[in-house]
Amino acid sequence: MKVHHLNCGTFRPTGGRLIDGQGGPVHRARLVCHCLLIETGDGLVLVDTGFGLRAVEQPGPWMGPSRRLLSARPRREETAAQQLTDLGYALGDVRDIVLTHLDFDHAGGLADFPHATVHVYEREHRALTAPANATERLRYRHAQFAHGPKWQTYAEPGEDWFGFRAVRELSGLPPEILLVPLAGHTMGHAGVAVDTGDGWLLHAGDAYFFHGQLNPGQPHCPPVLTMFQNLTQTNRRARLENLGRLRELSAGHHNEVTVFSAHDPVELRQAQRH
Repeated sequence: MKVHHLNCGTFRPTGGRLIDGQGGPVHRARLVCHCLLIETGDGLVLVDTGFGLRAVEQPGPWMGPSRRLLSARPRREETAAQQLTDLGYALGDVRDIVLTHLDFDHAGGLADFPHATVHVYEREHRALTAPANATERLRYRHAQFAHGPKWQTYAEPGEDWFGFRAVRELSGLPPEILLVPLAGHTMGHAGVAVDTGDGWLLHAGDAYFFHGQLNPGQPHCPPVLTMFQNLTQTNRRARLENLGRLRELSAGHHNEVTVFSAHDPVELRQAQRH
């Protein structure tokens, strides 16, 4: 399988090194929306979708107040839809979309691929459709799902993968694509593992935000980004436990598994170079 690493949305909040580790505090930091486009024998698979075309056309209604808070910069050329077109594909070639979770910067492009099957953990889907509390009721942008996605949901029991339990093979997809539970940021948050034939990729979504958090000797993260992770988490204990397990996975199996998060531009550049 061939895997393309795409940036499908950019944030430029003020804060510099307090957010992305670069520049002074009035410098605009840069965060990305790292998505995957996977070529399989039966069509294309997207892992997360970024902002989507409608974020370019209707940024306020589509993205909500987080757009200004995070200084989101939706651009047509960065949408998954436009990048697919630039690669010579039709939007209908995307048969399946696998989501780490349903926040606006991960699921905003679903409406651009209305015929695709959308794979997500059942717990995450339930937070959208039958929220258990005010946090879940207010978290998601319901306009992004009004087109009626073709959901395929999964409960957690599954097989072992590098010490992570409850991994599921996905219905209708090659066994080289797996869903890995990484609760914490949201309760139904997942990672997506892809066997490229030359090793595994693990898209860890928002299980962490900064490459320094995987440093086995001195894990670190800029202070404002640390604060943001704390503010947006739904289960701190689960998030920190899974972060620790990701750090161990990265350190112990770095020749077999490449771990990356959704928003770190350093990790995206490294992936695109390879």
